[in-house]
Amino acid sequence: MERADNVARFIDVNLQLMLDLPSGSPEQWHPLVSISGGDTAFSSRYPMANRDNVIKFLTFDEDNPSSIVSCLRAARENARTIRESISPDMWEQVNTFYLMVNAAAANDRLRTSSSSFFSEVKKASQLFHGITDATMLHGEVWHFYSLGRLLERADKTSRLLDVKYFMLLPSVADVGTPLDDIQWAAVLRSASALEMYRKRHGHIAPEQIINFLVLDHEFPRSIHYCLTTANDSLHAISGTPVGMYRNTAEQRLGQLRAELAYTDTQQIVERGLHEFLDGFQTKLNLVDQCIFDTFFALRPVGSSAPDRVGQ
Repeated sequence: MERADNVARFIDVNLQLMLDLPSGSPEQWHPLVSISGGDTAFSSRYPMANRDNVIKFLTFDEDNPSSIVSCLRAARENARTIRESISPDMWEQVNTFYLMVNAAAANDRLRTSSSSFFSEVKKASQLFHGITDATMLHGEVWHFYSLGRLLERADKTSRLLDVKYFMLLPSVADVGTPLDDIQWAAVLRSASALEMYRKRHGHIAPEQIINFLVLDHEFPRSIHYCLTTANDSLHAISGTPVGMYRNTAEQRLGQLRAELAYTDTQQIVERGLHEFLDGFQTKLNLVDQCIFDTFFALRPVGSSAPDRVGQ
């Protein structure tokens, strides 16, 4: 559900830019494919990265596991198999969301009202998260849900920022120009962060935007906030006191969170924003794998978890 929301935000970056850019400015759609990790799959089925092909690939392509329709199909199947653990309202919203997207695909609605469609996708996802928080017991099951949602959000916030890097590739000369400000504002809007950023920092400034989306302690879509809250859920699941670790999942997530806590914007800029984000995504993937190994990997009966510290 979180990935469907964020894919809609990726596409919305470009749709917003097309409204704001000067007439005649070239459209850039291939960066959305690149940051989603779908270059190989896309190039094997589509002749060129234009608007129609990229939107179809990221939205309605059932062979793309990260497309919106594929994410919702998987979410609906997951919800069906654990209906006893979720509330009826959650199940109803998953179905409503899934049917809405499938109806849009069948009626070719996206081509005639793409902007409103992606707004509906984001609202439907936010409604699901609100329903979940309001109707589900905040016990172990909810913490697993929260953990997955927040790690996915941290990853996709990093990729939203990476869109800006790929947009700059055609012309570095645009840095510091009004066009540059338009692009940064589009990135903030895609993260629903523009108004909150302005309340905090005022004018558009790249280093302040990086600080807000990566290191801010209070904005709920910032990477640091997501990791901190995910870490709380991970420790609530395991019962390990915060500040300690008893498995590799807690160790890796704690290390990554501490790295962000002791990083400042200047260090990120000096290293290179793209390089920093690329390294972060690699480390976050390792956290994901450790969570799977710790809690979900099947092992022979009677064997102990290989990543338990001190066992």
